[in-house]
Amino acid sequence: MLVETFNPFNNLLISSLVGAIPIISFLLCLTVFKMKGIHAALLNLVVTFLISMLVFDLPFGESIGSVIQGAIQGVWPIGYIIIMAVWLYKTSVKSGKFDILRASIAGVSQDQRLQLLLIGFCFNAFLEGAAGFGVPIAICAVLLVSLGFKPLQAAMLCLISNGASGAFGAIGIPVGIIGTLNLEGNVTSMDVSMMTAFTLPIINFTIPFLLILLIDGFKGIKEVLPAILVVSTTYTVSQAIVTLLMGPELADIIPSLLALGILALFSRKWKPKRIFSLNDQAVQTEKHTVGNIIKAWSPFYLLSIFVLIWSLPAFKGLFAEGGALDFTTLTFKIPGSTLTSKIDLISATGTAILLAVLITIITTKSIGFSKGFTLFKKTVAEFWIPIVMICAILGIAKLMTYGGLTSAIGEEIAATGNFFPLLSPILGWIGVFMTGSVVNNNTLFAPIQATAGNIIGTDPALLVAANTAGGTMAKLISPQSIAIATAAVGETGKESVLTKMVLKYSIGFLTFVCIWTFVLSLLL
Repeated sequence: MLVETFNPFNNLLISSLVGAIPIISFLLCLTVFKMKGIHAALLNLVVTFLISMLVFDLPFGESIGSVIQGAIQGVWPIGYIIIMAVWLYKTSVKSGKFDILRASIAGVSQDQRLQLLLIGFCFNAFLEGAAGFGVPIAICAVLLVSLGFKPLQAAMLCLISNGASGAFGAIGIPVGIIGTLNLEGNVTSMDVSMMTAFTLPIINFTIPFLLILLIDGFKGIKEVLPAILVVSTTYTVSQAIVTLLMGPELADIIPSLLALGILALFSRKWKPKRIFSLNDQAVQTEKHTVGNIIKAWSPFYLLSIFVLIWSLPAFKGLFAEGGALDFTTLTFKIPGSTLTSKIDLISATGTAILLAVLITIITTKSIGFSKGFTLFKKTVAEFWIPIVMICAILGIAKLMTYGGLTSAIGEEIAATGNFFPLLSPILGWIGVFMTGSVVNNNTLFAPIQATAGNIIGTDPALLVAANTAGGTMAKLISPQSIAIATAAVGETGKESVLTKMVLKYSIGFLTFVCIWTFVLSLLL
């Protein structure tokens, strides 16, 4: 906070209501006025700038510096990661490797319950971790339809499955962005990553059971219980270990690959007594050699290896102050303000993904640098607007933090006392339902959660993790997710039908997160 007081009206309720205007206005722009996200973000950046400077007395230089700092962090490292991750995915698709990869999964078993676990759950989580931004829902829903699932049924199943991976999409950005927010209590992305291990594993373990229940009832669960346990246990335990020891970057990728690989191997030795089919007709899938399958997966092996190296403490130490490569980190003061910013040229996670892209292009004859660069330009063209939107929202978050707006809201919310943890996930749920993004949700609400946690004496990392988990449950029914899912399966116009199909599961998961967060606030 760079202002003398967060209570300019000497009335905390009025100050907090004025401080909340940017958030309320942003949500109204998206819902009531039906504005595009980019327009709503830019408009409310201006609104936040004026309120911070004219009402909360944030100096003009600091106000400009806050926006610049947010924009820089929106481009680097966040935008950098997004562009690199999607570029890798597009390269895999263009090379034909993705088709082989997809067929290798679909061909593991003719039992559609196992296909749902492999594609709807494991592959869905993998694509969420590798690309995010609606890619897993669109691709996996189409895949399931091609295997005989009904269109809206496939969309519903993929949306529910995404509840196990949405918190760590696109190389962990939703949690990784916490490190750019300078939260009260010095809450880091690693703190939040570790705290999610208390809540998300319970939901993750449950979702595969729910998926089978939805297509084949309790009888189906009984018949394929060994396979469900393989997936649930592998994914849940490995994600908990990754979030506790490594952080958010690989929290979807490593667990999903392990679960996918172990279930595929398990299915070679174990078969259910009854082969379940939704339409009593076996679906033929193209066969590929083991060598071609290994090559097809290579872009994502490389991604995992490089991101893993980048997350090692010894590697990070090279870029710390006094480290051998600390000169590659550019730190500079933002002109006209007391704020600083930095650009990590090599240590940024995006650079790890870039290496995976370049090696994939070099080792793929059908791509080459010319086509690879064309794919890069297409990726930038598709994602520059979402990145500008993220920059604007980060600017809003910075202005609210440095201007004291977040402190005012947090102080007022803290008046609910020890009951606030019960309500904390709902704030995240609302944020994602309105913005469609756990990234944007955490950018807007994590500072408020952290401030409230410090005031009421609850671990702020727990409340930020609750904000993330609650937000993830809203991804199931956010208008953006619903629109992507219906469009992918050719059911545009039936968004309301799909929303009704998924709503009760979103509310059910949210209710659990609320109650469990409250319990944890009493225990931790």
